[in-house]
Amino acid sequence: MKIGFIGLGNVGGKLSGSLLRNGVDLSVHDLDTDLVAAFVDKGAKKGVSPAELMRSCDAVITCLPSPAASDAVMQEMLPEVRAGKIWMEMSTTDEAEVKRLGAQVIAAGGAAVDCPVSGGCHRADTGNIAIFAGCERETFDRILPLLTIMGRRVLHTGDLGSASILKVITNYLATANLVSVAEALTVAKGANMDLGTAFEAIRISSGNSFVHETESQVILNGSRDISFTMDLVAKDIGLFQAVADRANVPLQLNPLLIDIFNDGIERFGPRELSPNIIKRLEQVTGLDVTAPGFPAEMTDDEPEEKGAEVIVRR
Repeated sequence: MKIGFIGLGNVGGKLSGSLLRNGVDLSVHDLDTDLVAAFVDKGAKKGVSPAELMRSCDAVITCLPSPAASDAVMQEMLPEVRAGKIWMEMSTTDEAEVKRLGAQVIAAGGAAVDCPVSGGCHRADTGNIAIFAGCERETFDRILPLLTIMGRRVLHTGDLGSASILKVITNYLATANLVSVAEALTVAKGANMDLGTAFEAIRISSGNSFVHETESQVILNGSRDISFTMDLVAKDIGLFQAVADRANVPLQLNPLLIDIFNDGIERFGPRELSPNIIKRLEQVTGLDVTAPGFPAEMTDDEPEEKGAEVIVRR
């Protein structure tokens, strides 16, 4: 299959890198021409435009920062959609929006998939990230070989839109965990605990989590760098709130998280690294929640492995 990839940012650049590294016939496009040039130097083809990629490729993957960006790209691609073409939306986006755009693709004779990823940029970089895929089963079977190059665990979630719902659910949980980890580490510091010891106590206990094992380390290092920013967190938990509102589920915690991150954005700016939400606590307490011995950024120390479908137990 010939694959087009649009969006070479923090996540998209790593996912497309896995495709290129594993010999996929890849064409790339991004508004940042330097990013495109770097991929071309590694063997990718330069995509002239979204329309050209849809015309020349079997499947086009989009990994973009907002639903509006995905819509703009899709309007360029739609005239080139026909039978046999596949649009794969790997952005974190709104369920209703991916259904709307997907319906346009399907009406033009193509197939549509929402297939967001979860697990952090460091695992996207090694092809070990998790991928959700919402689409018809026939379409899933066609794209599974691609998904198992980009991710280690691939879950068919059901119809188009289902993957986007699960993605914002998992991002909501990660955000809640990030805020609770920030509070826990600040309390440990305020109580004069050794933060290295506190980290290990949490890690080996019922309080452990993926967020603690990853983001707590860069919090304690002081870099706070997970290649994810506060505006993206605000977008994700806003999308989760929209899903809850459409389902008529009253929430208590998520509105508080929205307030916390809106305050963080007001204080530190929208492009501040998301783990620096702890700075709200550091400022009010005067504490420095850092410790020696922790890495400045996360790396995946597991070897790259070809992925496989996760089978749901029924």
